[in-house]
Amino acid sequence: MRGFERVETPDEDSPDSSPAMETIRSFDQSRAGDYYPGGPKSLAGISLRAFLLGITHASSVSAILLTLYTTTSPLWRVPFFLAALSLFHFLEFWTTAAYNPPEARVHAFLLTANWPAYAIAHAAACTECLLAGLLHPGPYAAVPPSVRVALMAAGLALVAAGQAVRSAAMVTAGRSFNHTVQHRRAASHALVTRGIYAWLRHPSYFGFFWWALGTQLVLGNVVCFFGYAVALWRFFSGRIVHEEELLVRFFGRDYEEYRKRVGTLIPFCG
Repeated sequence: MRGFERVETPDEDSPDSSPAMETIRSFDQSRAGDYYPGGPKSLAGISLRAFLLGITHASSVSAILLTLYTTTSPLWRVPFFLAALSLFHFLEFWTTAAYNPPEARVHAFLLTANWPAYAIAHAAACTECLLAGLLHPGPYAAVPPSVRVALMAAGLALVAAGQAVRSAAMVTAGRSFNHTVQHRRAASHALVTRGIYAWLRHPSYFGFFWWALGTQLVLGNVVCFFGYAVALWRFFSGRIVHEEELLVRFFGRDYEEYRKRVGTLIPFCG
């Protein structure tokens, strides 16, 4: 006797017949390529970057502990810088993916933002720290130990606070946050004035500005500290002016009133 295969069709109460599943089934296949290798939302590219950042962070933390445990060398600062960098870039993507999923693209890691100037700046920071620690520590050693400790503590505090503020800004803004300046107001854009935005205007810029300067204090860099300060000020001062012109256009008087009562706490920027 021939057997028959039973075919089940979902009824109205089945999860497979839910609106969410229907949306998935009707997904525009022309956009599916975004998730393939080479696409702006490449799953392979995202997973590889997350893996490499995780390896870098874990290796850097291990190097910090090993250096502190086995030597009195100040060179634990270089792996600290790499650990802070890898955590920063991972959180840029993770926070975007968690609170603004449509913008969870490979670019959200910001690994190639402002390339190659960004990479050159970080390479210079590591080089200055290594040269000062290994080849020519004289000028740095002349600084009283208590001052060095105070500067390092201030740097650590700035790194932690800067990262916390930037991540909080991305979480609070949600769908209204974007890594690139938006020249058109999207339906999801809203003027965010609550949470961290009630205390700071452009808190994500505030966070990165002081985070970056904090890393240079921890590294003990003099040249790069001032170089970072000048470069970041020039970048953010111009960007804030341009962005606020657009925000006034988007939100009109509401944004003008908000701008009057809330500052940026970035020197000479708004």
